[in-house]
This record gives sequence, structure tokens and C-alpha cells, in this order.
Amino acid sequence: MPTIKLAIADDQILFLKGLRLLIRSFENVELIIEASNGKELIEAIALNQPDVILMDLRMPVMDGLEATEKIRELYPDIRIILLTMYDEERLINHMMKVGANGYLLKNEEPEVLKTAIQTVYEKEFYFNEYVSKALLKGIQKKHQPVRPWKIQDNLQLTQREMEVLNLICREFTSGEIAEQLFISIRTVENHRNSLLSKTGVRNTAGLIIYAIRNKLVELDGPL
Repeated sequence: MPTIKLAIADDQILFLKGLRLLIRSFENVELIIEASNGKELIEAIALNQPDVILMDLRMPVMDGLEATEKIRELYPDIRIILLTMYDEERLINHMMKVGANGYLLKNEEPEVLKTAIQTVYEKEFYFNEYVSKALLKGIQKKHQPVRPWKIQDNLQLTQREMEVLNLICREFTSGEIAEQLFISIRTVENHRNSLLSKTGVRNTAGLIIYAIRNKLVELDGPL
């Protein structure tokens, strides 16, 4: 496995130092950036781009929400994992919609953090139990505004697009989807881009939420 270049941003010095020591114990993970707020993080990324970011949600100067939106705009390929003490369903839903690839509570076990870093690097997203529940509950709430996730009346997906969408929602990588469907990775990416265009969402997280909300896929069903 290649070495994962990691950045961390948190304004709590003791937590930051403890996280640094923990990350140094992880194999194939190299800590290249430490920042105390989103502004410092973005300035550092301009000089040395990481693969994955671990970022606190509540920080001074620029918080995790604003930083996530900015990083997603400037560096769409960087994976972002939010670290926080807050497990509010509405907050989780919002952070995943704006571009987070994972969401972890600060009291998780070290092995969970290691798994999350590896998973977002390899498969783009890490959905743990409370994130999955928050997304599903958010989808089920009738009073929630549905835009921009409302299904278009004229939405027409091909059979192959539906197959690709189903596998995306099950956290398959592009390479795994290509292998599963006996097509090239480039063809998978073409189908992904077509799905984004047809549904009107901005990223894969939005695509997954859109698909579940509009019952285009059933995650409990067979592959």
C-alpha cells in the first residue's frame, strides 16, 4: 500500500499532540501538515498537498465547515474527515453534503481512525454506523427541504448507469466497479460524470444521498 500523506487541523494543543503521536504509530501514513485552524491549513496545502485531512469542526479564524467548502472547491481530490464531539444528525447530513468524506467523533478508538483514513484514501468515503443512521434519518424526514436532492421528473438513467450507481453507493472504488462490470475504469468515470450531470449534484457524496433519498438504490438488497 502506498504511503498516505496526512494533514491535521485542530486548535486544541493537547489533542493535536496526542493525535500526532497516534498517527506516527500507523503504518503507511505520513503526517506532513499540522494546523490550528482552516486558514493555516489551506495556506499549508498550497505548498504541500496531502491525500487525507483530519480536521476539527469548531476552530477559530476559519472553522471546519468553511475550510471543507473551500478545500473542496480548490482541491476536489483531497479526502476530508471531520473530527468533532458533536454527533447531531442535521450537522452530519450537512457536512457530508458540502463535501466531507467521513465524520468521526473524537472519542473513537485508534483502530477506527486508522480504518477511516485508509478507507477514504482507497474508496473515497467512510460511512460508520452513526453517519449512516444520520443520513438515512435525514432522508426519511418528510419536513426536510428536498432541493437540490429532489428527483427530476425527466430523469432517465441507463441500465449501466444504474449498475454503476448501485456499486458507488456500496463504496466500491472505480477499479472495483470496472472489475465487477467487466468495463474499463475510464468507462466507469464516464458513467459517474454522466450521473452527476443528470442528477445535478456536485460530488459523489451528493450522488449517494440523492440515490438513497429518491430510492434509486436499496442498500439492503443484493448486489
